[in-house]
Amino acid sequence: MTPPLPTSTHSPGPAAAALALPGRLAQAVWRGSDWAHLSAQAEEGVGTGFAALDAELPGGGWPLRGLIEILLPPDVACEWRLLGPALAALAARGDLMLVAPPQPLQAAGLAQLGLPPQRLVRIAAASQAQRLWAAEQLVKSDVRGAVVAWLPQARPEHLRRLQVHAQSGLAPTFVIRPLACRREASPAPLRLAVALDGCWHLSVHILKRRGAGHTQPLRLLAVPPALQAVLPPRLRRGQEETPAHDAIAASVLAEAQSPTQTQVLQGPLAPAPLPQESTHDRALGRVAARH
Repeated sequence: MTPPLPTSTHSPGPAAAALALPGRLAQAVWRGSDWAHLSAQAEEGVGTGFAALDAELPGGGWPLRGLIEILLPPDVACEWRLLGPALAALAARGDLMLVAPPQPLQAAGLAQLGLPPQRLVRIAAASQAQRLWAAEQLVKSDVRGAVVAWLPQARPEHLRRLQVHAQSGLAPTFVIRPLACRREASPAPLRLAVALDGCWHLSVHILKRRGAGHTQPLRLLAVPPALQAVLPPRLRRGQEETPAHDAIAASVLAEAQSPTQTQVLQGPLAPAPLPQESTHDRALGRVAARH
């Protein structure tokens, strides 16, 4: 027998009172606007590291089951800023499986986000078919950390297969796609559009979630932990940067994102430490010296 759907317990307004349902029918109807009950009953999740974002997600964080689709503008690699806090926590549980990241991994920069290199496993996949196959095998396996797959050309039917397997997974499954895909149908129960908002902030728009929709984008402060101690309070509050701080920020970001050689793993189960680079550390030292 199918259990009854959750019912709303909040005080109805005039419009809700006008649509009041009799007795047993009211107990069997769940109002989509009352998504807080869904949040309370949601499956286990992991905090995003951003309190404002956690407050808007059913379950209070990234769900451990089901696809999480992250949509990015062209040439903007801000997924690490958004996912870094959660991935750092998930690394304590197991490896972080990275399927076909488009840019070489910057070991020093990722370490500043709290991501241990020995937990990062990069899966090299040249074609879209190989990426999809690798992602599906990982989602079906006993991954305990997280799966992050860059699938720019995936079609809805491909994502549907991943979603079916992700529903019974043990770790979050993040799919990174272009922002141009936002108007395409997607089976992912959680979709977010993410963009940079200045040097230290992210603009996050929740396009889809279980329960009520969300229309206003969130502005999140996304500063790597190593920079939080030296970043001026005025910048942490989101006030406009001065030209001097703009130059410092540009220098830090340019050095942290400069291409370096990293070891490419050719198999999904062949983790190896990534080489440490010192360019980001030197940039951090320059910032600290100027404060």
